[in-house]
Amino acid sequence: MRSTPIPCGFRRRALATLLAPMFLLVACIEPGPVPEEIPPAPPRPHDTRTFSIPDGQAAFEPLEGATAFHGVGEGIHGPASYRIEVPENWNGVLVMYAHGYRGTGDQLTVGNPALRGYLIDNGFAWAASSYSANYYDVRAGVEDTNALALAFQEITGHPAPTKYYITGHSMGGHVTGAAIEEETLATALHRVRYAGAVPMCGVMGDNELYDYFLAYNLAAHHLAGMPVATFPIPDHEEKLPAIRAALWEDYAADMAAMTDQGEPLWYALMHLSGGPRPIFEGSFPNFQDLLLGYGTMDGAWRGVLSGVSVNTTGIVYQLDADPALSEAERAFNEAIFRVEGDLESANPIRPDGVRALPIVAGRFDIPVVSIHTLGDLFVPFRVQQLYAERAAANGNADRLVQRAIRGPAHCGFDVQEEIAAFEAMVHWEEDGVRPTGDDVLDPEVVAEPRYGCQFTVATRPGLPAC
Repeated sequence: MRSTPIPCGFRRRALATLLAPMFLLVACIEPGPVPEEIPPAPPRPHDTRTFSIPDGQAAFEPLEGATAFHGVGEGIHGPASYRIEVPENWNGVLVMYAHGYRGTGDQLTVGNPALRGYLIDNGFAWAASSYSANYYDVRAGVEDTNALALAFQEITGHPAPTKYYITGHSMGGHVTGAAIEEETLATALHRVRYAGAVPMCGVMGDNELYDYFLAYNLAAHHLAGMPVATFPIPDHEEKLPAIRAALWEDYAADMAAMTDQGEPLWYALMHLSGGPRPIFEGSFPNFQDLLLGYGTMDGAWRGVLSGVSVNTTGIVYQLDADPALSEAERAFNEAIFRVEGDLESANPIRPDGVRALPIVAGRFDIPVVSIHTLGDLFVPFRVQQLYAERAAANGNADRLVQRAIRGPAHCGFDVQEEIAAFEAMVHWEEDGVRPTGDDVLDPEVVAEPRYGCQFTVATRPGLPAC
């Protein structure tokens, strides 16, 4: 086991000198439209935050037949720790793993992917970064993950990888999706052309995730008879007991039982999160504390952006099972308060790497296999529909395969479901045969009772059977 610092560097010249063979992989990049003159990035609260790495946190024992490398290097926001594991029968491929959201604490941590055993057994090396910042800093996730990929040869002493894959959970799914985008390949300080990607339970709708959080809380206030008139929502926490009393029969005893006044909120969440589908009903009560907690949001991703980006002006609320808008629903949509943030001004293209919140626009040219649980209401299934819409709009529908998993939790996959998605991507990338997936855009298909059965491996107690 060795502990070696990542070569310094978030200066392209330094990295190009150290890792010239890897940079040949990106020489053929054709950048997307990026302004010739990019003004300095506006200041944001996140710029002043500092983070630390607990002593020895990155250390880990290798699996049998593998060698482990760990240490601390310089990331885009400060120090970042890393782990790398290389099997004796390495096939030359490096899999980058992007971890999910780690909260707002000041200590950085790096961990192992659930796929670790499979990867080592099948000859893949893997690497993971702690990132150099917590909070929802996808910018650090992309830049630090890419920098670690480019430093693999220097750290391990092995030859440069023949190709790179990337995968990740939740916010790490956002990192995965952003890392393969055309804009990232044009603007990142550290540029890696990945050969394939597997985002899992990913935030594939980027800013729309916070639009969803806010829209749900605005609906709860409005239906409870306490309509919002300004943003941020004033006195949200103080009003929550009254909201719960109005919309739930007994919130503390049963978060699934709504009053007549609250029943429309159940339908509102169903439609906001992806429409009628299996597993939603059982998941609804499990996410209420979390979702209502976002009523205190500032609209700037807790200071990661320089201004308010959330925007609910385009959201159409539906409050019953009928997809057609009733007169009552039309009146609700006309009356409810709207927030009109500006994503572009709060999150501009930067001259020093990718955006603070990289956009997952569906502009990629590699095979992508994405998986998501149907009951996830934290990062809702709707983000997969957004991803499919964006990929199709950019001519990439044939490069994206999506699979629905019949699970009630956020990122609640069985490892065999993850392995199946990864193997499907690899076979697609190597053999050119597109794997099967689920249609996420046809509402009638998504609403079928057996939807998600094809790729669900694990039996989850209490869920409707296939």
